[in-house]
Amino acid sequence: MKKAIAGTAIVGALMLAITGCSTADSGSDSGGKVELSFWHGYTEADGDVLNDLVTQFNKSQDTIEITPSVKPWATLLDTALPALSSGNGPQIMAMPPENIPVFASKGALDSLDSWYDDPDSGAAALNPEAVATGTVDGTKYGVPLSFTPLTMFYNKAMFDAAGVAVPTTWDEWVTAAKALTVDSNSDGTPEQYGLALQDNVTVGNGVWPSLFKSGGGDVVTADGEVVIDSPENAKTLAFWADAVQNDKISPTGLTGADADGLFSAGKVAMTLGGPWLATVSKEAGIDYGIAALPAGPEGISASALAVDMSVTSDSTDEEKAAAETFFTWFFQHDNMITWSLGSGWPPLTTDVTSDEVAENPVVAALTDQSQYGVALLPGVIPSTDVLTSLDTATQKAMSGGDPSALLATAQDEMTATLAK
Repeated sequence: MKKAIAGTAIVGALMLAITGCSTADSGSDSGGKVELSFWHGYTEADGDVLNDLVTQFNKSQDTIEITPSVKPWATLLDTALPALSSGNGPQIMAMPPENIPVFASKGALDSLDSWYDDPDSGAAALNPEAVATGTVDGTKYGVPLSFTPLTMFYNKAMFDAAGVAVPTTWDEWVTAAKALTVDSNSDGTPEQYGLALQDNVTVGNGVWPSLFKSGGGDVVTADGEVVIDSPENAKTLAFWADAVQNDKISPTGLTGADADGLFSAGKVAMTLGGPWLATVSKEAGIDYGIAALPAGPEGISASALAVDMSVTSDSTDEEKAAAETFFTWFFQHDNMITWSLGSGWPPLTTDVTSDEVAENPVVAALTDQSQYGVALLPGVIPSTDVLTSLDTATQKAMSGGDPSALLATAQDEMTATLAK
């Protein structure tokens, strides 16, 4: 197994901070039923629909009883390993995929390869990139619970006023952003920007990996090799730095939260984010549209925010089989529609069409865009040091630093971090 780097779970961008906690008993056989505990950190609509689906599963058969236990994500991740080591942990646990390599390396998770290999499991219908989020060194330790590709939100009124079309390529993107940038007093500081291009602490840390991949590069390969210092990435970074510095299409120093705020305040025409922006925009009275990321030289690669379900080492063979039975049930076609419409996340299987979730336009748009979703650094935890290296390179480049030199420094820093 490649070196796993301990890091903080990136769950803020998913808007999943929650209250409430309760702990179910660990799995046991009672009254002829296999009892499983399922820890997850979903709340509000997504948590309600997930718990309702668990209830429906329990009622659908009489041999398995699953008890969901809702915990704040940070609490869940901090307490899971001690609970498992003492035999009091859950049999099923949801977690952001960057945590899976650490849990797997400590022997806390069971392999799910046999479930994936079973032709009757339903696994064949899953989005392959969603599956990749729970894979470490070729072994599958997770099944996807959410997988939401980075998407572009745009202000329709601003587009209409400028008379520009929604861009589909990088060149069109910059051209549209220039037309949408307004500096009415010519003081060099636009009152309205065409784009909020985040350069640090981006949405799910996925903005620049998406741009690098769309430009033909990458950050870290599936084998754990750092490849951020490449001609392709240097070209991508220089392209966007030039547009920001010379054409003033975006402010600099933007985090994901900053970009959300500017868009909801009507100060930028385009931003990158996830489904929560629909709610933010609606509350702010923004007439928004949703579009896929414009294509780079190598097409569209949109890093996805994700959560996976895993079977823990606290499970007996019987309990693991019961958990896998639940997974197969969960991924059935109608259940995927229910989960997507109730949670606001796009479906996890490729057999659900956007027409089938059309009653929620945001989910329908993201369903069409799921084909562009890619796993963010699968099998590698992006630790604070790695993220700082990435942020430093992109932020300094947007402020006038040399892209090639910054990427070379990031390469050295990331390689040293992953070698620890």
